[in-house]
Amino acid sequence: MSITAERKQALITEHATKAGDTGSPEVQVAILTERITNLTEHFKTHKKDNHSRRGLLKLVSQRRSLLDYLKSRSEDRYRSLIERLGIRR
Repeated sequence: MSITAERKQALITEHATKAGDTGSPEVQVAILTERITNLTEHFKTHKKDNHSRRGLLKLVSQRRSLLDYLKSRSEDRYRSLIERLGIRR
């Protein structure tokens, strides 16, 4: 369910705005999106896992907050990020 360190590092290098960037909204949203996709796949086989479903809802809410923050700061960065990640909104 969790992502590997190599995958996380790949996401950081792919979405970083500058070298050594791990805390920008783009990187955080990319990592959260990866975790959300992993959990979604988990629920296809474990339909009654309600404890993890609560964690998924928290992750989605956190990602939504970060996306709202990014949209209020820079509309262009927001649009490019959701386009790269394939988030529908």
